[in-house]
Amino acid sequence: MQRHVILLTEAHEAPAYELIESLRLAGVTTLIEGLREAGAERTVSRREVERHGDLLDQQSDQTPIAVLYEVIAGADMVELQAAIEHARTFWLDTPLIACRRQSSGYQGLSLRSLDGATLKRLGFRAIADKAAQLPAILHEIEGHGATGELKLPDVVRQSPQSGSFSLPARLNSRVLRAAFELVSSLHFIGDQNGAAHTALAGLASLVNSDRWTIYLVLDAKGAAPSTLEAIAYLKAGAQAHENDESAVDASGDWRRVLAGVADVPPGSESNAARLAAAGMGVTKKKERHEFVIAVPLICGERILGVLEGVRATASFKKSEVAMLDALSRPIASALANAVRIGEAERLSQTDDLTKLHNARYLRQFLLNEIRRARRYGTSVAALFLDLDDFKRVNDAHGHLAGSHVLMEMAAVILSSIRDTDAVARYGGDEFVIVLPDTGMELAGTVAERIRSKIARHSFNGGRNLKLSLTASFGVAAFPQHASSPQQLIACADRAMYEAKAARKDCVRFSAEPAPRPRAVNEVPLSADVLEANDDKAFS
Repeated sequence: MQRHVILLTEAHEAPAYELIESLRLAGVTTLIEGLREAGAERTVSRREVERHGDLLDQQSDQTPIAVLYEVIAGADMVELQAAIEHARTFWLDTPLIACRRQSSGYQGLSLRSLDGATLKRLGFRAIADKAAQLPAILHEIEGHGATGELKLPDVVRQSPQSGSFSLPARLNSRVLRAAFELVSSLHFIGDQNGAAHTALAGLASLVNSDRWTIYLVLDAKGAAPSTLEAIAYLKAGAQAHENDESAVDASGDWRRVLAGVADVPPGSESNAARLAAAGMGVTKKKERHEFVIAVPLICGERILGVLEGVRATASFKKSEVAMLDALSRPIASALANAVRIGEAERLSQTDDLTKLHNARYLRQFLLNEIRRARRYGTSVAALFLDLDDFKRVNDAHGHLAGSHVLMEMAAVILSSIRDTDAVARYGGDEFVIVLPDTGMELAGTVAERIRSKIARHSFNGGRNLKLSLTASFGVAAFPQHASSPQQLIACADRAMYEAKAARKDCVRFSAEPAPRPRAVNEVPLSADVLEANDDKAFS
């Protein structure tokens, strides 16, 4: 019987003609099997497996050489996983091969295929970059069997993808040290601007250029092209001589190159930068009597930004282009990681329901504000508020309505304070408001304003319920009532319970005495010791 392969295709994708034609010329028959729409139920019964096998037996009396699946640029991971699961269900012992479909046109420029290592981890035994490589791969598979070790010919092996990092060969020790120091330093930066400026400072010591800019690619809505926004800019000063192998300074320390942020107006990027952002790869051009190089900063399958270098003396050499191309990968990873770190930090300090700050953020904010107040002799006030009889809302209307009321409460509080103040959901229906540079009199005014606003507000609970609520407030201040963050919250909490015991829907002030004055012969505590005590007490 004739040699054959199984080609899996999505319901909305027709197989590439060149793939089938390449196999036909190699004497291999292609049996096409369409998969169901992505998201459809894919649970397969034993009877369906047996019926599927009988159907294939009618077409062929031998096992297929391989199961092929076309992977397009920007492939949907749900569809990819479903295809792999389908292949394992019906052809468990048959090698699975990924065939990359070449993208064409502008729409495919900014998309990148999954790298070979990722596809191998997903279960593909080999990856063909072009249809013409398939016959060689199938020949190797037939020679080694279904489970034998597969060593593909050099022409078939996957070229390094964006996930790998390797510096150009034959670098001197100074350049190599500076490059690796830059890459290692990028791993410890948690904000995107810091990562971009660190990258430019390091590059300035490796490749000579009059100015460097890092742009972020901002995805535009609709059919409009993406725009570029500068986040870091460096105008180099005295550089190493143009004929030097490297621009590393005599000290070998790239940190001595100071990167400053300039106001780069929108639209000032070079044409080379726009081409690189559109997916044209590393681009060199001469524009306005200057030599420009633009390197796309790619992480995974997305172009995050563009590194642009400009100089007036000479075009960038091949060795410099290779260096920039290699370093663009860790720079892009650092920019992407900075966003992830920032988002993770934000989520760790945010209440999931109300989107206010949580107790963790409150702790650090109070520590910082009390340290500042201690140094400059100012005050910090804390308002502790608890909703009155909030349990009745949950009991009468359900917890979903209660949760919606808490979200509405957050909006009411935020509309009544300054941008410099902080609001945290302390727990349940309790909220804490921290007012920096605020004494008791002003804090009482703010508390009364919020109390009155809550009492007048009609809460709908997400169902047009028109609920009326009140809140009890406790007010305390540093250093009048407390000498540490923990004491400040405790004093405001006790004052709030006094408001509850009185008549609710009112404001009460802490009656705690001021910290004990230090005796004449008492050794004064330094600010550092006091701050260390704050950390220990409020942990």
